[in-house]
Amino acid sequence: MYTIGLDFGTLSGRAVLVDARDGAEVAEAVFDYPHAVMDEALPSGRKLPPDWALQHPQDYLDTFAHTVPAVLSASGVAPNAVKGIAIDFTASSPMPTKADGTPLCFLPELEDEPHAYIKLWKHHAAQRQADQINETARRMGETWLPRYGGKISSEWFFSKLLQILQERPDIYARIDRFIEAADWVIWQLTGVETRNTCTAGYKAMVQDGGFPSRAYFKALDPRFENVVDEMVGRDFAELGSKAGELTPEMAAMMGLPAGVAVAVANVDAHVSAPAVKATEPGVMVLVMGTSCCHILSARELGEVDGMCGVVMGGVIPGLYGYEAGQSAVGDIFAWYVDHGVPPEYHRAAKASGLNLHEYLEREAAKQNAGEHGLVALDWWNGNRSTLVDVDLTGLLLGMNLATRAPDIYRALIEATAFGTREIIEAFEARGIEVKELVAAGGLPEKNALLRQIYADVTGRVFKLSGSAQAPALGSAMHAAVAAGIYPDIQAAADKMGKLKDEVVTPIPANQAVYDKLYQEYRALYEHFGRGANDVMKRLKAIKHEALG
Repeated sequence: MYTIGLDFGTLSGRAVLVDARDGAEVAEAVFDYPHAVMDEALPSGRKLPPDWALQHPQDYLDTFAHTVPAVLSASGVAPNAVKGIAIDFTASSPMPTKADGTPLCFLPELEDEPHAYIKLWKHHAAQRQADQINETARRMGETWLPRYGGKISSEWFFSKLLQILQERPDIYARIDRFIEAADWVIWQLTGVETRNTCTAGYKAMVQDGGFPSRAYFKALDPRFENVVDEMVGRDFAELGSKAGELTPEMAAMMGLPAGVAVAVANVDAHVSAPAVKATEPGVMVLVMGTSCCHILSARELGEVDGMCGVVMGGVIPGLYGYEAGQSAVGDIFAWYVDHGVPPEYHRAAKASGLNLHEYLEREAAKQNAGEHGLVALDWWNGNRSTLVDVDLTGLLLGMNLATRAPDIYRALIEATAFGTREIIEAFEARGIEVKELVAAGGLPEKNALLRQIYADVTGRVFKLSGSAQAPALGSAMHAAVAAGIYPDIQAAADKMGKLKDEVVTPIPANQAVYDKLYQEYRALYEHFGRGANDVMKRLKAIKHEALG
């Protein structure tokens, strides 16, 4: 018996065919989205304002058409041996559709309208609406706001929908359903619209089974009073449950039989926890890629500063699932490699047979902790946790004429590790224990220096996913539950989850140095992040004025 997990990332979609008996990954295939991230212009050439990030839903349909036949062909597995299929997705990445699920951007008259497309998770142009959501909630004494660390982000569901209403009410009037791309994909597979509890709880302000009151939505905007009933709905499907069965049309496109069980959608970070056997309290899963999501389960309900949300059963049934995150990790390293590394390092990397990341890692690893004399703030894409502020920007301090590219590369890695330590300390300040770290994703898989720095900075054992495709494996596990192969996700994790034998332990001498550097990071964090000096925001405002 086999299942297929599909992981829809920021730039590509990946399918993994998994043997449900033991979690063996039989075949995988990747499809790069032709439209990628639209943050400068639409396909028509229409320019986008600053802080926009859109995607095209056709890329998701094409992912199914390309990857599923590819894994079947590569594996030789008979299509009728596949018993379940499941997906995970970035979030919050919502989209406007008509009543039948047709995306507004598929309508010819709206293909040149930015608000008709998917607003990707890192769309930050709804900050004004997020501010309004938070200010209104505080004024009205809404009890759900502390469940999100005291702030709703511009990245979340209703910030983006309110932006459409306030900026283009004519487009808003044409929306029948506003839905997470994760749930829309399941709708396309099954013909049945479902809303998963995970995304609803973390990204759409659903707590204790319900949305905020109509009075609250009306206070945001009178036209928003009945938004939940008009465009969203109040029914939620549990993780691991069966959303429906594969339609004949989608089955034919993918080369599978109709009727295959389709699991309820999930979020990429959350679905990774069972894939790395993190089904018990106190294990923080770091899903590290372009950004980083921190997933933690606990028996206690707490209100943690800057967390992205806490939902009962949001990760593992019977436990409170917490989410925090950093808006950029791999994106920061990629930015530096793309824009800041002198030509001599490009030549040296090529001569060594290494890519530039590998070469800089190798050179940076030759240093002692603290040797470069630098400290950085990891806010190149704003701060998600604990400050929840997209208007913050990056900072690098301590450079002089002897500073070299490997120094900066190492300092940027350290900055992201300091950001994770800040998140851990926020949880522990509220009595939520973090015993160990387990990392999944391409960054920890490829970068040994990063693994050691994270262990040293946090002072915790650092374990690694046994799968390079943890989200897709986690999805395949949920597909096995939806297909009835396992009774619950804990049972599936026991048989299908994977950890590497390698365990990275902190080096005491490095810990001592990083404790000192972390105090400098914290001083800068407070000074620039909590209003003592708003220079980052002033600079951003000047930039926007200059851009018109």
